[in-house]
Amino acid sequence: MAKISQMGGLMLMLFGLFSSPAHAEGSAHQFSFPSIEGGTLPLADYAGKAVLVVNTASQCGFTGQYEGLQALWERYRDQGLVVLGVPSNDFGGQEPGSETDIQQFCETTFSVDFPLTAKQTVSGAGAHPFYGWARTELGAVAAPKWNFHKYLIAPDGRLVDWFSTVTAPDAARLTTAVEKHLPGKI
Repeated sequence: MAKISQMGGLMLMLFGLFSSPAHAEGSAHQFSFPSIEGGTLPLADYAGKAVLVVNTASQCGFTGQYEGLQALWERYRDQGLVVLGVPSNDFGGQEPGSETDIQQFCETTFSVDFPLTAKQTVSGAGAHPFYGWARTELGAVAAPKWNFHKYLIAPDGRLVDWFSTVTAPDAARLTTAVEKHLPGKI
């Protein structure tokens, strides 16, 4: 009987290790970012819209994704999608410039007009609180490992999906998820 009890305890422990993490309090709407233009970008301002949050960098092999992000923004913004770029120097030191440098680069090179935050830390102990919350919500596997990692927030503030760096903005998996979570679709 003791062996069965020990096995049951071991099974419960293993189940706990491999199950989804507990959900954190609140929603994405509780967070704000400083805007690249000054002021703040409260995610609560995007309540009722789907939001794709992307950590970006200007000197990365994936920097060309800005073009795809701009196209995604243009395609779905009138249907309730917001693309939010979060410049970060966390991976490979590939965003060393100032906010002015970043904004000018994005506008002149890729005609970016979707919202951008000021440069942020997105990984490790000093990560912006949104990124800490996202890690708690979806687990360490869903945390950014490189530039152009993407999180999708539903109109109600739930974190509903994530996409690794190599998932292009026009990838079917990403566009299908976006379309599924546009206002009025869920």
